[in-house]
Amino acid sequence: MTGNCLGKIRSYYPRLSEKEKKIAGYILENPEKIIHSTINTVAEDLSVAEATVFRFCKRIGFKGYQAMKITLASEVMNPIQQIHEEISEQDNEKTVAEKIFKSNIRTLENTLQILDSNSLKKAIELILHANRIEFYGTGGSAVIAMDAYHKFLRAGIKAFVFSDSHFQLMSASQLTENDVAVVISHSGTNKDTLRILQTANENGAKTIGITSFPKSPISQNVDVALYTTSEETEYRSEALASRIGQLCLIDALYINIAILNKENAKKSLERIRNAISETRI
Repeated sequence: MTGNCLGKIRSYYPRLSEKEKKIAGYILENPEKIIHSTINTVAEDLSVAEATVFRFCKRIGFKGYQAMKITLASEVMNPIQQIHEEISEQDNEKTVAEKIFKSNIRTLENTLQILDSNSLKKAIELILHANRIEFYGTGGSAVIAMDAYHKFLRAGIKAFVFSDSHFQLMSASQLTENDVAVVISHSGTNKDTLRILQTANENGAKTIGITSFPKSPISQNVDVALYTTSEETEYRSEALASRIGQLCLIDALYINIAILNKENAKKSLERIRNAISETRI
Protein backbone atom coordinates (compact mmCIF):
# COMPACT_ATOMS: atom_id res chain seq x y z
CA MET A 1 0.00 0.00 0.00
CA THR A 2 1.37 3.37 -0.96
CA GLY A 3 0.30 6.99 -0.89
CA ASN A 4 -2.17 9.03 1.14
CA CYS A 5 -0.32 9.31 4.44
CA LEU A 6 -2.84 11.66 6.08
CA GLY A 7 -5.77 9.49 5.03
CA LYS A 8 -4.11 6.41 6.51
CA ILE A 9 -3.46 8.19 9.80
CA ARG A 10 -7.09 9.30 10.07
CA SER A 11 -8.29 5.79 9.21
CA TYR A 12 -6.10 4.11 11.84
CA TYR A 13 -6.59 6.77 14.54
CA PRO A 14 -9.45 5.15 16.53
CA ARG A 15 -7.38 1.96 16.98
CA LEU A 16 -4.05 3.54 17.94
CA SER A 17 -2.50 3.45 21.41
CA GLU A 18 -2.27 6.68 23.40
CA LYS A 19 1.36 7.22 22.36
CA GLU A 20 0.52 6.48 18.74
CA LYS A 21 -2.40 8.92 18.86
CA LYS A 22 0.01 11.53 20.17
CA ILE A 23 2.27 10.99 17.15
CA ALA A 24 -0.73 10.88 14.77
CA GLY A 25 -2.10 14.17 16.08
CA TYR A 26 1.29 15.81 15.79
CA ILE A 27 1.66 14.77 12.14
CA LEU A 28 -1.90 15.78 11.22
CA GLU A 29 -1.41 19.22 12.78
CA ASN A 30 2.13 19.79 11.45
CA PRO A 31 2.53 17.98 8.09
CA GLU A 32 4.76 20.72 6.65
CA LYS A 33 7.01 20.62 9.70
CA ILE A 34 7.31 16.82 9.57
CA ILE A 35 8.77 16.76 6.06
CA HIS A 36 11.65 18.91 7.27
CA SER A 37 12.19 17.04 10.54
CA THR A 38 14.25 13.98 11.42
CA ILE A 39 12.84 11.08 13.38
CA ASN A 40 14.97 12.26 16.29
CA THR A 41 13.36 15.71 16.20
CA VAL A 42 9.85 14.27 16.24
CA ALA A 43 10.74 11.93 19.10
CA GLU A 44 12.20 14.80 21.14
CA ASP A 45 9.23 17.10 20.48
CA LEU A 46 6.82 14.44 21.71
CA SER A 47 9.03 12.99 24.47
CA VAL A 48 8.83 9.50 23.03
CA ALA A 49 11.48 7.05 21.85
CA GLU A 50 12.60 7.03 18.22
CA ALA A 51 11.58 3.36 18.13
CA THR A 52 8.02 4.39 19.02
CA VAL A 53 7.89 6.78 16.05
CA PHE A 54 9.35 4.09 13.79
CA ARG A 55 6.77 1.52 14.93
CA PHE A 56 4.01 4.05 14.32
CA CYS A 57 5.16 4.45 10.71
CA LYS A 58 5.15 0.67 10.30
CA ARG A 59 1.71 0.48 11.90
CA ILE A 60 0.13 2.71 9.25
CA GLY A 61 1.70 0.76 6.39
CA PHE A 62 5.12 2.33 5.68
CA LYS A 63 8.56 0.70 5.78
CA GLY A 64 9.81 3.41 8.12
CA TYR A 65 9.91 7.09 8.94
CA GLN A 66 11.68 8.11 5.74
CA ALA A 67 9.14 6.30 3.55
CA MET A 68 6.29 7.99 5.41
CA LYS A 69 7.98 11.39 5.10
CA ILE A 70 8.45 11.02 1.34
CA THR A 71 4.76 10.19 0.86
CA LEU A 72 3.73 13.01 3.17
CA ALA A 73 5.91 15.47 1.24
CA SER A 74 4.20 14.61 -2.04
CA GLU A 75 0.84 15.15 -0.35
CA VAL A 76 1.76 18.48 1.18
CA MET A 77 3.32 19.74 -2.05
CA ASN A 78 0.33 18.52 -4.11
CA PRO A 79 -2.44 18.61 -1.54
CA ILE A 80 -5.68 16.76 -2.00
CA GLN A 81 -8.37 18.86 -0.36
CA GLN A 82 -9.05 17.47 3.09
CA ILE A 83 -12.34 18.65 4.58
CA HIS A 84 -12.63 17.30 8.09
CA GLU A 85 -15.93 18.61 9.38
CA GLU A 86 -17.76 17.10 12.33
CA ILE A 87 -21.54 17.10 12.24
CA SER A 88 -22.99 19.36 14.91
CA GLU A 89 -26.40 19.26 16.58
CA GLN A 90 -26.75 22.90 15.55
CA ASP A 91 -26.36 22.10 11.83
CA ASN A 92 -29.44 22.45 9.66
CA GLU A 93 -30.62 19.67 7.36
CA LYS A 94 -28.74 20.92 4.28
CA THR A 95 -25.49 21.36 6.22
CA VAL A 96 -25.71 17.81 7.58
CA ALA A 97 -26.28 16.54 4.04
CA GLU A 98 -23.31 18.54 2.73
CA LYS A 99 -21.01 17.17 5.42
CA ILE A 100 -22.13 13.60 4.72
CA PHE A 101 -21.51 14.04 1.00
CA LYS A 102 -18.08 15.56 1.65
CA SER A 103 -17.22 12.74 4.03
CA ASN A 104 -18.19 10.16 1.40
CA ILE A 105 -16.17 11.98 -1.25
CA ARG A 106 -13.16 12.00 1.08
CA THR A 107 -13.62 8.26 1.76
CA LEU A 108 -13.58 7.57 -1.98
CA GLU A 109 -10.53 9.79 -2.57
CA ASN A 110 -8.61 8.13 0.26
CA THR A 111 -9.61 4.63 -0.83
CA LEU A 112 -8.52 5.38 -4.39
CA GLN A 113 -5.16 6.62 -3.08
CA ILE A 114 -4.42 3.31 -1.33
CA LEU A 115 -5.80 1.09 -4.11
CA ASP A 116 -2.99 -1.14 -5.35
CA SER A 117 -3.20 -1.68 -9.11
CA ASN A 118 -1.47 -5.08 -8.98
CA SER A 119 -3.91 -6.38 -6.38
CA LEU A 120 -6.86 -5.07 -8.39
CA LYS A 121 -5.56 -6.75 -11.55
CA LYS A 122 -4.99 -10.05 -9.76
CA ALA A 123 -8.50 -9.98 -8.26
CA ILE A 124 -9.99 -9.36 -11.71
CA GLU A 125 -8.04 -12.27 -13.19
CA LEU A 126 -9.12 -14.64 -10.43
CA ILE A 127 -12.79 -13.75 -10.91
CA LEU A 128 -12.59 -13.88 -14.70
CA HIS A 129 -11.22 -17.42 -14.70
CA ALA A 130 -13.34 -18.79 -11.86
CA ASN A 131 -16.01 -21.43 -12.37
CA ARG A 132 -18.16 -19.66 -9.76
CA ILE A 133 -17.76 -16.75 -7.39
CA GLU A 134 -19.36 -16.46 -3.97
CA PHE A 135 -19.68 -13.30 -1.91
CA TYR A 136 -19.60 -13.50 1.88
CA GLY A 137 -20.30 -10.92 4.57
CA THR A 138 -22.30 -10.54 7.76
CA GLY A 139 -24.21 -7.56 9.17
CA GLY A 140 -23.59 -4.43 7.11
CA SER A 141 -21.11 -6.34 4.93
CA ALA A 142 -23.91 -8.72 3.91
CA VAL A 143 -25.58 -5.78 2.15
CA ILE A 144 -22.37 -5.17 0.16
CA ALA A 145 -22.17 -8.88 -0.70
CA MET A 146 -25.76 -8.78 -2.00
CA ASP A 147 -24.99 -5.70 -4.10
CA ALA A 148 -21.95 -7.49 -5.56
CA TYR A 149 -24.08 -10.54 -6.43
CA HIS A 150 -26.63 -8.29 -8.15
CA LYS A 151 -23.93 -6.68 -10.30
CA PHE A 152 -21.96 -9.79 -11.25
CA LEU A 153 -25.12 -11.65 -12.17
CA ARG A 154 -25.62 -8.97 -14.84
CA ALA A 155 -22.10 -9.60 -16.16
CA GLY A 156 -22.85 -13.23 -16.93
CA ILE A 157 -20.70 -14.50 -14.04
CA LYS A 158 -21.86 -17.49 -11.99
CA ALA A 159 -22.25 -15.52 -8.78
CA PHE A 160 -23.89 -16.61 -5.52
CA VAL A 161 -24.68 -15.07 -2.14
CA PHE A 162 -26.42 -16.17 1.06
CA SER A 163 -27.57 -13.87 3.84
CA ASP A 164 -27.51 -16.50 6.60
CA SER A 165 -24.03 -17.19 8.04
CA HIS A 166 -24.76 -20.93 8.38
CA PHE A 167 -25.77 -21.13 4.73
CA GLN A 168 -22.61 -19.21 3.87
CA LEU A 169 -20.49 -21.74 5.75
CA MET A 170 -22.27 -24.67 4.12
CA SER A 171 -21.78 -23.11 0.70
CA ALA A 172 -18.08 -22.42 1.38
CA SER A 173 -17.64 -26.11 2.21
CA GLN A 174 -18.64 -26.95 -1.37
CA LEU A 175 -16.12 -24.65 -3.07
CA THR A 176 -13.29 -26.10 -5.14
CA GLU A 177 -9.93 -24.90 -6.44
CA ASN A 178 -11.77 -23.61 -9.52
CA ASP A 179 -13.90 -21.21 -7.48
CA VAL A 180 -13.39 -17.77 -5.90
CA ALA A 181 -14.63 -16.59 -2.51
CA VAL A 182 -14.89 -12.84 -1.88
CA VAL A 183 -15.05 -12.09 1.85
CA ILE A 184 -16.10 -8.62 2.98
CA SER A 185 -15.42 -7.34 6.49
CA HIS A 186 -14.55 -3.79 7.54
CA SER A 187 -12.63 -4.91 10.63
CA GLY A 188 -11.28 -8.11 9.11
CA THR A 189 -11.87 -9.83 12.46
CA ASN A 190 -15.48 -11.08 12.26
CA LYS A 191 -15.52 -14.66 13.60
CA ASP A 192 -18.21 -15.95 11.23
CA THR A 193 -16.49 -14.48 8.18
CA LEU A 194 -13.11 -15.83 9.32
CA ARG A 195 -14.58 -19.33 9.66
CA ILE A 196 -16.01 -19.06 6.15
CA LEU A 197 -12.64 -17.91 4.83
CA GLN A 198 -10.88 -20.78 6.57
CA THR A 199 -13.31 -23.26 5.01
CA ALA A 200 -12.82 -21.77 1.54
CA ASN A 201 -9.03 -21.95 1.95
CA GLU A 202 -9.18 -25.55 3.13
CA ASN A 203 -11.04 -26.46 -0.06
CA GLY A 204 -8.41 -24.78 -2.24
CA ALA A 205 -10.65 -21.94 -3.46
CA LYS A 206 -9.02 -18.65 -4.44
CA THR A 207 -9.87 -15.90 -1.99
CA ILE A 208 -10.27 -12.12 -2.18
CA GLY A 209 -10.72 -9.93 0.89
CA ILE A 210 -12.23 -6.44 1.10
CA THR A 211 -11.37 -4.82 4.43
CA SER A 212 -9.96 -1.67 6.04
CA PHE A 213 -7.17 -3.31 8.04
CA PRO A 214 -3.96 -4.52 6.35
CA LYS A 215 -2.86 -6.56 9.38
CA SER A 216 -6.23 -8.13 10.16
CA PRO A 217 -6.68 -11.94 10.09
CA ILE A 218 -8.75 -11.71 6.92
CA SER A 219 -6.24 -9.59 4.98
CA GLN A 220 -3.42 -11.92 6.08
CA ASN A 221 -5.21 -15.08 4.90
CA VAL A 222 -6.56 -14.21 1.45
CA ASP A 223 -4.83 -14.49 -1.92
CA VAL A 224 -5.66 -10.86 -2.72
CA ALA A 225 -6.58 -8.05 -0.32
CA LEU A 226 -8.31 -4.83 -1.37
CA TYR A 227 -8.53 -2.01 1.16
CA THR A 228 -10.90 0.82 1.98
CA THR A 229 -10.33 3.74 4.31
CA SER A 230 -12.76 5.96 6.21
CA GLU A 231 -13.10 8.26 9.20
CA GLU A 232 -15.25 7.97 12.29
CA THR A 233 -17.36 10.82 13.67
CA GLU A 234 -19.65 11.15 16.67
CA TYR A 235 -22.73 10.33 14.61
CA ARG A 236 -21.25 7.92 12.10
CA SER A 237 -19.11 4.88 12.77
CA GLU A 238 -16.05 4.20 10.67
CA ALA A 239 -17.54 0.86 9.58
CA LEU A 240 -20.63 2.65 8.24
CA ALA A 241 -18.53 5.24 6.43
CA SER A 242 -16.43 2.51 4.79
CA ARG A 243 -19.46 1.09 2.95
CA ILE A 244 -19.22 3.65 0.16
CA GLY A 245 -15.62 2.60 -0.49
CA GLN A 246 -16.57 -1.09 -0.50
CA LEU A 247 -19.36 -0.44 -3.01
CA CYS A 248 -16.96 1.39 -5.32
CA LEU A 249 -14.39 -1.40 -5.14
CA ILE A 250 -17.12 -3.84 -6.14
CA ASP A 251 -18.12 -1.52 -9.00
CA ALA A 252 -14.50 -1.33 -10.18
CA LEU A 253 -14.25 -5.13 -10.23
CA TYR A 254 -17.62 -5.51 -11.96
CA ILE A 255 -16.97 -2.99 -14.74
CA ASN A 256 -13.51 -4.42 -15.45
CA ILE A 257 -14.99 -7.92 -15.67
CA ALA A 258 -17.82 -6.70 -17.91
CA ILE A 259 -15.29 -5.10 -20.28
CA LEU A 260 -13.14 -8.23 -20.47
CA ASN A 261 -16.19 -10.48 -20.71
CA LYS A 262 -18.04 -8.18 -23.09
CA GLU A 263 -20.05 -10.64 -25.20
CA ASN A 264 -21.17 -12.73 -22.24
CA ALA A 265 -22.05 -9.62 -20.26
CA LYS A 266 -24.09 -8.21 -23.14
CA LYS A 267 -26.09 -11.43 -23.63
CA SER A 268 -26.65 -11.81 -19.89
CA LEU A 269 -27.87 -8.22 -19.53
CA GLU A 270 -30.28 -8.64 -22.44
CA ARG A 271 -31.76 -11.81 -20.92
CA ILE A 272 -32.15 -10.10 -17.54
CA ARG A 273 -33.80 -7.05 -19.09
CA ASN A 274 -36.21 -9.23 -21.03
CA ALA A 275 -37.05 -11.25 -17.92
CA ILE A 276 -37.78 -8.28 -15.68
CA SER A 277 -39.52 -6.19 -18.37
CA GLU A 278 -42.75 -8.08 -17.59
CA THR A 279 -42.66 -6.73 -14.01
CA ARG A 280 -42.99 -3.13 -15.17
CA ILE A 281 -46.16 -1.25 -16.01
